[in-house]
Amino acid sequence: MYLDSLSLCRLSKCSISEKDCAVLASALNSNPLHLIEMDLSENKLGDAGVKRLSELLHNSNCTLKKLNLSFCHISEEGYADLISALQSNPTSHLRELDLRGNNPGEKGMKHLNDLQKDKNCKLTLRLLSSPAAEEAFASLSKLLGTNPLLLRELDLSGKIQGDSAVKQLSDLMKDSHCILTKLRLHNISITEKGCAALVSALSSNPSHLTELDLSENQLGNSGVQQISKVLQDSNTRLAKLNLSFCRLTEKEYATLASALSSNHSSHLIDLDLRGNNPGETGVEKLYNLQKQRHGELRLRLLNSSNAEKAFDCMSKALGRNPLLLKELDLSGKIQGDLAAEQLSAFLKDSHCRAQILRLKNSRITTKGCAALCSNSLHLKALDLSENKLGHSGVQHICICLQNRECKLEKLRLSDCSITEDGYAALASALKSNSSLHLTELDLRGNNPGDTGVKKLTDIINYKRLR
Repeated sequence: MYLDSLSLCRLSKCSISEKDCAVLASALNSNPLHLIEMDLSENKLGDAGVKRLSELLHNSNCTLKKLNLSFCHISEEGYADLISALQSNPTSHLRELDLRGNNPGEKGMKHLNDLQKDKNCKLTLRLLSSPAAEEAFASLSKLLGTNPLLLRELDLSGKIQGDSAVKQLSDLMKDSHCILTKLRLHNISITEKGCAALVSALSSNPSHLTELDLSENQLGNSGVQQISKVLQDSNTRLAKLNLSFCRLTEKEYATLASALSSNHSSHLIDLDLRGNNPGETGVEKLYNLQKQRHGELRLRLLNSSNAEKAFDCMSKALGRNPLLLKELDLSGKIQGDLAAEQLSAFLKDSHCRAQILRLKNSRITTKGCAALCSNSLHLKALDLSENKLGHSGVQHICICLQNRECKLEKLRLSDCSITEDGYAALASALKSNSSLHLTELDLRGNNPGDTGVKKLTDIINYKRLR
């Protein structure tokens, strides 16, 4: 091959192979003084071919200024050879290197990062394959004040807003030179369109992202269906997904459970669904999935540390998952006001489906009663018998009974140290709520005084209580 006075060499799309690279590199090495620009784009050079070309870049007599290796099937190993050659030659004339459309992997991007950190490096790198990706790169660089391609973790919460911004970010994420592993997009007004753009990016470049936070965005059922496509993709490495406070309902829970059940090679180990509404079947579907995955999937459902403490305590006491139970009999199994306060936080959580609660003889006083009553509107039956509630405790119960959203049908307050004043308060509360569902009230073992029984009897006859 004769290249004695050649300054420009364009061999794009010429079916040059690894072997051809060896011949080309040998010829150029023998006479490297004239060539200034070389275009080898869209040839299947591979890492072996690039290794041969790197020998030319090692040569201190090489005058090459522009080298185009875009879409040449180069991976981590080829990037390592190129960067090594450039770093070993401080007198290199190379000013522009085009690597678009190749796959650098994590190590390749690290090598590029190391090269760009070198103060003596005057090289301009072309890495992004589309104008849309370049536009996104420019926008994010300005926003963040740093090169987004060098980041492994990116938190854009509060920095971008809406689907159009997410679409632009997705254009960058599609490129193989984007190696984000953690992405946080908390509360930035993403809807179905934004989800679709993210899913498209993750399908195009699925091998890096392991954590995605979309919390406090109104994704809707269509958005969750888009996310489910990622969960079904066996090439996706997503391990942690945060969809807390996204207004998901029973339908979306079913969609997520179905997607994860269909992908036996899923990497997902942490799913955060706090603050959503699973309906009647959502929690059960998720725990069936967790069982199917042999406990490898961690579900975050409860919205407070107190609720989690109550969950742990009840799980040990009952030997079952309390989130799957509609009836919780904790009589004598939890004790004191602190336990009652933690239980109240559990009852408040949207993932709690309990309808019947028994806390007989659990050493609950006014303080614990106040906490429980603040989150008991959805209960149909409540047993607080044999706890020293007194008049103050009864007043908190009355507040619950006066609430038109109260669903209580059965209330047991036997042996609770209730006096005449407590009876009067109960009678007043029952009378004030015309929509009350209560059909059974147990007050055995208390002290009604002279008027307590009559006041309740009048209400009982009117309300037809037992």
